[in-house]
Amino acid sequence: QVQLVESGGGLVQAGGSLRLSCVASGNRLSIDAMGWFRQAPGKEREWVTTITRRGNINYADSVKGRFTISRDNAFTAVYLQMDSLQPEDTGVYYCATSLIRTTGWNYWGQGTQVTVSS
Repeated sequence: QVQLVESGGGLVQAGGSLRLSCVASGNRLSIDAMGWFRQAPGKEREWVTTITRRGNINYADSVKGRFTISRDNAFTAVYLQMDSLQPEDTGVYYCATSLIRTTGWNYWGQGTQVTVSS
């Protein structure tokens, strides 16, 4: 099993920045990819970005050029630098992992709230 703990959420004005962290514990060697998702009030959870163990990165169109995902060398933590935040970025941000030789996202963190005021 893998446990994930997110941190770094908060309240920020539009145009501001936040940096989220997600630290993994447990069977970290089995992690193939880590990603960030978010869920706005009244909406479904949506994918934001993914980084793989090999370093491949993808972003949702809505955050390209504003958000940057990174990781530590051991792939035990990932970070999400969020710049030029807008009110529509408000939501609960979740970290998730995908394990090797599996499909989908296997483990999720508890989420961290991001609120962007206009």
